[in-house]
Amino acid sequence: MAKSMSDRKKLTIPELAIKKASGERLVMVAVGEALTAAWAERAGVDIVGVGDSLGMTLHGHENTLAMTVDQMIDHCKAVRRGAPNTLSLVSMPYGSYATPDLAVLNAIRLMKEGGAEAVKLQGGREMFSIIKAVADAGVPVMSHVGLLPHRVHTLGGFKMQGRTATAAMEIIDNALAIEEAGAIGLEIEAMPYEVGKAVDDAVDIFTFSIGAGSAGTCQLLNGYDLIGAFDSFKPKFAKRYGNIAEVATKAFQDYAADVRNGTFPDEDHSYTMSPEEIAKLEVMLAQKESKRD
Repeated sequence: MAKSMSDRKKLTIPELAIKKASGERLVMVAVGEALTAAWAERAGVDIVGVGDSLGMTLHGHENTLAMTVDQMIDHCKAVRRGAPNTLSLVSMPYGSYATPDLAVLNAIRLMKEGGAEAVKLQGGREMFSIIKAVADAGVPVMSHVGLLPHRVHTLGGFKMQGRTATAAMEIIDNALAIEEAGAIGLEIEAMPYEVGKAVDDAVDIFTFSIGAGSAGTCQLLNGYDLIGAFDSFKPKFAKRYGNIAEVATKAFQDYAADVRNGTFPDEDHSYTMSPEEIAKLEVMLAQKESKRD
């Protein structure tokens, strides 16, 4: 049984490396608001990721690029309120880490104002100086290899990466660069299991994966995918453990039908006055009406 929120021991940043070394599997979900975050914490999830994928799941954008630092701060604050006893990781949105100085400024804002324990950007060796600047500023930082949603147009869409041995070696090199730059961890996304496993084996830092089989220390799924709330499309690697969209749609349909046929609200869902007060009110209304005449 999952522990209650009050007696839950919160995972810490130093423990991530310990979990990696011991081979213990951890669980992460991506959420963007307090209600779902509270469900995740109640279920005993180890890490909540405030990913900018919420631009698609909660804001209705076609990709993640439109999200801003201010929006990510607000979503992170909401998630922290819903899951105060769960380690949180917030994504730095597209454009917020274009230079080392900008990355440090925005990483610190996400930590101070959003309340996250760590931040995550995207990219490997080409982002070395930026990752290092954030790490040197004292911010626990992670990065991301494989499918990089911030480069969706460059990649020609949300496509699996690491299909060839040459491509796999490039991904591994990027992971090594991320570790060398001082990152505490990295995300492994959308690649064959064999490539994801090679990435995880190549580094000593914490890894989590989505769409890379069971590679990595930690498994990530988008919370809205796994509960079936986001049903516009389903990535191959997403497994639905619920069907919230269907349940919610049916509830709205039933509500609309009850309103239109007059069965809601009924006596059980309405407030009433005592007969004595109703009688007084009727007298007062009659007196008011007679004065108007």
